[in-house]
Amino acid sequence: MTTDPQRAIQDLYEAYDRREDRLLKDYFELLRFPSISSEPDRTSDMRACADWLARYLKGLGFEVELWEGPGHPAVFARHLGAGPEAPTAIIYNHYDVQPVDPLELWESPPFEPTIRDHAVYARGASDNKGQLFYNLTALRLLLERNGRLPLNVKLCLDGQEEDGSQTLFNLLPGKQKEMAADHLLVVDLGLGSPTFPAVTLGVRGIVTMRLTVTGSNGDLHSGTHGGMAVNPNHALAELLAGLRDASGRVTVAGFYDEVEELSDAERQGLNFRFDARRYQQTFGAEPLGGEKAYPPRESATIRPTLEINGLAGGYAGTGFKTVIPAKAWANLSCRLVPRQDPATIARRVKAHLERHAPAGVRVEVQILEGGGPAVRTRSDSRVVKAAARAYEEVTGAPCHYMLEGGSIPIVPDLARATGAEVVMMGWGIGTDNVHAPNEHFHLDRLKKGCATMARTLEILAEKE
Repeated sequence: MTTDPQRAIQDLYEAYDRREDRLLKDYFELLRFPSISSEPDRTSDMRACADWLARYLKGLGFEVELWEGPGHPAVFARHLGAGPEAPTAIIYNHYDVQPVDPLELWESPPFEPTIRDHAVYARGASDNKGQLFYNLTALRLLLERNGRLPLNVKLCLDGQEEDGSQTLFNLLPGKQKEMAADHLLVVDLGLGSPTFPAVTLGVRGIVTMRLTVTGSNGDLHSGTHGGMAVNPNHALAELLAGLRDASGRVTVAGFYDEVEELSDAERQGLNFRFDARRYQQTFGAEPLGGEKAYPPRESATIRPTLEINGLAGGYAGTGFKTVIPAKAWANLSCRLVPRQDPATIARRVKAHLERHAPAGVRVEVQILEGGGPAVRTRSDSRVVKAAARAYEEVTGAPCHYMLEGGSIPIVPDLARATGAEVVMMGWGIGTDNVHAPNEHFHLDRLKKGCATMARTLEILAEKE
């Protein structure tokens, strides 16, 4: 194994290029599994995808177990050939994907991978099968080149990241021996752009709720009952409108009690780069939805939010139906920052909605499973510095540190179970259409992600 980083990367690229046709064939096979964890009729597809991953990893020389639980199985694998004196890294990915609706907006079938403009289009192409697959490829190339891995490696592949990680949440407290590691690499994040390498030092927490407003035993004729019965749609709109004030602040009592401002030193160590014009051109949305006292990128990362993710009530089909609906509902989510406890915030939001319920309707708030607290990690940890150095070697650009507004609720439990330092990283970018129609992942980033992961593992194996 060469000690010259650029030579090592070039060797990886050459090995990748020689195998690219076969690698893409395997990648496409993984993408064809409709592993939608939230849809009950996809249970057999989830199992088939987990079995495929198990066979693939066994073919690389890993010991593999399927961990069964209340949800879909997690795939756990380990390759301990580096020996007991070598450090151990554990890599987290997930093999489940989001639903594909609305299907009519896809330009090609979501589970038939298609290459357009040097990018692979398919559900999961980026989140998270693309990032999972370049990790598998990095391991394959290191094993083929050196006959071994530079350190001991374990893999934890979640089958329900998109739907609450039930199996892992239930099993991890009893799996500390299996999960024990020195370094935890959560590869489910991204970059500011392909030319702007960055390690993620934190993600926000999340808690989700469903609000139901009930006004009557059944739908009512709006002529006979209009002006007399309270309309749940009106009541819902009133409740939702009252959740934020004109400045964008959440009005729930105690919502910000535990929130701490960043220190000057913390702020200086983070990159909050944001191009409002490019954002609007890319997404067709103006970045005006947060607290007006904070710039958009800060509002989306270091501040908590309360968002309405869906709402319905009455008839919205073809034609017109003059009813006062019996019920109206909304799905709500709160993104949380450090020191905010998801259960506490959920109780405060629930109490606010019940206290402000308009007369004449009944309000029910269901707090949903699958939430978790925010995560922050240190920029000076060995695993973060290793990932930053690998990004710099692959891109030739300085690596930055940033925070991400999204959530990976299982990370705190992974950290506890492993006892490891955590890095959050990846090669996704904001224009990958993650969770949306026409999700895609650029072929160049598949290759660079492979090189970044391989170099991160090699750097972690170096003597301090």
